[in-house]
Amino acid sequence: MSAARLDAPALRRWAHTAVGQLITHTEEINRLNVFPVADSDTGTNMLFTMRSAVAALDVRDDLDLAALTASLADGALRGARGNSGVILSQILRGFADVAADRRAAEIDGPAFAAALHCAENLVVASMGEAVPGTIISVLGSAADAAEELAATGADVSTVVGAAAAAAVVALEHTPDQLDVLAEAGVVDAGGRGLLVLLDALTATLVGTAPRRDTYEPAGDPAEPTITSTAPPQFEVMYLLSGCAADAIEGLRAALDALGDSVAITAGCGGTHSVHVHTDNAGAAVEAGLALGTLTGIQITVLTGARPAMQTGRDRAVLAVVDGDGAATLFAGEGAHVLRPHAGAPISAQQLLRALVDTNAAQIMVLPNGFIAAEELVAGCTAATGWGIDVVPVPAGSMVQGLAALAVHDPARQGVDDGYTMARAAAGARHGAVRVATEEALTWAGSCKPGDGLGIAGDEVLIVGRDLAAAGAGLIDLLLAAGGELVTVLIGAGVDEKVGERLRDHVRQRHLGVELVSYRTDHHGDALLIGVE
Repeated sequence: MSAARLDAPALRRWAHTAVGQLITHTEEINRLNVFPVADSDTGTNMLFTMRSAVAALDVRDDLDLAALTASLADGALRGARGNSGVILSQILRGFADVAADRRAAEIDGPAFAAALHCAENLVVASMGEAVPGTIISVLGSAADAAEELAATGADVSTVVGAAAAAAVVALEHTPDQLDVLAEAGVVDAGGRGLLVLLDALTATLVGTAPRRDTYEPAGDPAEPTITSTAPPQFEVMYLLSGCAADAIEGLRAALDALGDSVAITAGCGGTHSVHVHTDNAGAAVEAGLALGTLTGIQITVLTGARPAMQTGRDRAVLAVVDGDGAATLFAGEGAHVLRPHAGAPISAQQLLRALVDTNAAQIMVLPNGFIAAEELVAGCTAATGWGIDVVPVPAGSMVQGLAALAVHDPARQGVDDGYTMARAAAGARHGAVRVATEEALTWAGSCKPGDGLGIAGDEVLIVGRDLAAAGAGLIDLLLAAGGELVTVLIGAGVDEKVGERLRDHVRQRHLGVELVSYRTDHHGDALLIGVE
């Protein structure tokens, strides 16, 4: 059996595996988060950041290892969330710097050890100091173990395993190094996130990773020390470009005077990522404006600095919809609505903001196919940290969302309401109709530009001469297994006569079946069709 290689394809697999594993461990990591602010978002922020790194990686289709690691690092820097996200971006940059320096087709054991040491130095430089008992301690121990084993000629998978084993030992000693961890009865959250990344790399290289115990806060933690100093109110982050290199230390000093947890990291093209916790968010932004151009400004209220969230209504429904008509339709049924901006997918941060804005203690979420699974999990997990009970309902289309919303009953117990809504969504068979833009061969035969395509389950099942013909054929297929109600959502730019033709078709061909249509003006598919 050939030895595992950490080459370009393996790097891609690891990046995606890391996202999946961070999703799995996000809630666990969040529960451990007490330093530097107990805002329960370290896992969420690491997931946000790694997702951004992977998005930058996925736009490339080459096998240049140095270029791919650089894309990962740059994507993480630009999408960094929180202190832990900034640190993660520097860990990835450590790999990028070593890959660029060695220009090899793969990262071997010595290169992996060098990358960890490089990452350690970058993290310390960005933070201004090394605080024992944090991710920096875990990273340093992993780097030392990797270097020691790499010197023996061990292959990279063995070196990675040794680094992970050393990280476990260092992680479990973090409460001995940092009083706030001991008081809370937890290990360092960032160090736990680093272990997730190392285990994901082991799984990528050898197929499996060691089983780890779940790290939970101790059952009877010591009472935390009460201090007279309130934590900063805001987390401020932005990207700074056009700034002279010799001005960065001055910026660091200015931010140190405004708050704490200052991190300034250098990226590609002279761009710096800036992070600070402060009571004076405006001054933190102005300090950067005086030196260059700011983009991606984020100002977030820190959980540890805000009172417990006061919620109003007991339960609400949040529906993600597209189109003015859809927003009116769902709002008319009592739902709060969240709409994609300019066709961009909904991010976890947008979802979290919308969840908080509902002012409800429990929220049923109808994603309706507009939120990636990773973003949905991250947003709902973050909302849980705000004290909101979130129940995602598996609705993959707005027609399924309408079916679920129709049976929503806030008077029922939450678990009963969620189950009933999920059953209604699953029971709504659905498909879509779009206009063919080119000649092609489909499962239903050949099509030409202008034909209507009836689609269900990502497959073209009907080719019609126009939208109405394709819609009628798709309705026939969906009703083959029975049904009493057909719902048609009409997209932007579609003639109203299409709905009338479909209504006539159902009236003539399917006695006893009712068809209702709504102009939702959604984008993408011309028609969305559901059968209940």
